[in-house]
Amino acid sequence: MSDTEKKRALPPLTALATALVLFLAACGDAKEETVAACPAAAAKTAALKPLASGEIAAFAISDVPTPLPVFEFTDRDGKPTSTADMKGKTVLLNLWATWCAPCRHEMPALDKLQAELGGEKFQVLPVSIDRGGPQKPLGFYDEIGIAALPFYQDGTMGIFNGLKKEGYAFGLPATLLLDEEGCVLGNLNGPADWASDEARAMVKAAIGG
Repeated sequence: MSDTEKKRALPPLTALATALVLFLAACGDAKEETVAACPAAAAKTAALKPLASGEIAAFAISDVPTPLPVFEFTDRDGKPTSTADMKGKTVLLNLWATWCAPCRHEMPALDKLQAELGGEKFQVLPVSIDRGGPQKPLGFYDEIGIAALPFYQDGTMGIFNGLKKEGYAFGLPATLLLDEEGCVLGNLNGPADWASDEARAMVKAAIGG
């Protein structure tokens, strides 16, 4: 290749390098904007990472916490509510269904967690995605003696599909830990012992961190 031909080959490479620099800069700006949207969560996740161990070792702490979109569902009386109504509390959002065996298995532990730590600062937020009315999932509550957990349902599966789109739900159960501003501190696909020492330690750190 002649010197002239070599010089002609340089502009595409230069353009590619420039495009790469611009892309990386845009990614950096997006990350800064996300951190700015969840500053408290970004500071808190560093403290939570060492706590993802034992019974909740599969819990993925967010590298860059992001605000969770607002999702709507209904309570046991059919009254509309949403994740936005939970702001001001640390929330453990759990999607489940009666046809999901691992969901059924972990529900008593979620009930224990709510009984021990639930209150003004913390809420376990179980949302059934069973289709139809609330009779079947509420019947399951009665069957296993759920006493502390509230009841919510989204028979449209809109919340599951929305969380799947966001990369948080690939199956059931799917659980997210949210800070008081609704930012995602971490998530887990699959069951866990939410009454374990490790789970309680993480929730307590999220509440008081």
